[in-house]
Amino acid sequence: MRTAKTVDRLRQAVRAARQEGKTIGLVPTMGFLHAGHMSLVDRARRETDLVVVSIFVNPAQFGPSEDFEAYPRDEERDLAMLEEAGVDLVFMPSAEEMYPEGFATYVLQEGSLTETLCGRSRPGHFRGVTTIVAKLFNLVGPDRAYFGQKDAQQVAVIRRMVKDLNFDVRIVACPIVREDDGLALSSRNTYLDSRQRQDATVLSRALFEARAAIEAGQRRAAAIRELVRNRIAAVADARIDYVEVVDADDLTPLEKLQGRIMIAVAVRIGKPRLIDNIQMTVDR
Repeated sequence: MRTAKTVDRLRQAVRAARQEGKTIGLVPTMGFLHAGHMSLVDRARRETDLVVVSIFVNPAQFGPSEDFEAYPRDEERDLAMLEEAGVDLVFMPSAEEMYPEGFATYVLQEGSLTETLCGRSRPGHFRGVTTIVAKLFNLVGPDRAYFGQKDAQQVAVIRRMVKDLNFDVRIVACPIVREDDGLALSSRNTYLDSRQRQDATVLSRALFEARAAIEAGQRRAAAIRELVRNRIAAVADARIDYVEVVDADDLTPLEKLQGRIMIAVAVRIGKPRLIDNIQMTVDR
């Protein structure tokens, strides 16, 4: 496994792979890897010849009061996991490498995809996401890029950016990886103490109960939102940011459940802000 900390070294490595006719898979991460990230790596290994993983805690997608400085980092552990998984190249740039002095060009996506859900409560977040992902696509030129479905809004935003800016890359969304008790894996889970860790399972339990209600015939989005809110609100330490029932493709709010839908939640359990979602296809 090779590592690159500069744009020049990264470009040299991917250029050589291209000259050999290899297909390239990109897995963008912010490090502190877990089984969810490794499922993306595994998919990339199966589908492409050269797997590139980026590790970069992107300051542009954190707000002033968010956890950029405290975000968990463990470079040595991450590299050991990636080497064991058979990753070919790891890109680990500094903030100065990605945003050098005088940097002034950002990718701004307008419209409903970035104005709802996390975009509503985290102003500027998706400008940081689209900018860094566009830079990575430009530098790596991947055939496929792999993202986790836990960040469903991010996947939708990136897919729209790829379409609008004519990036020649296929976006592959991989299923959420969960603990045995249903908690969606997240690097921020490390912030939870033992009691909060148990409380956090309310997110998935509420979502699974909502899915069961839909499977039993419930078609009113308002009823599903109320069900999920009530279940989460019953946990004393839980503070709801949002509970939404939306179209799974364009993220517009729904009144009646039909077609591909997503139930998405963002909840603070103590200090950590956790997100989760489920998607399903609903018949009339």
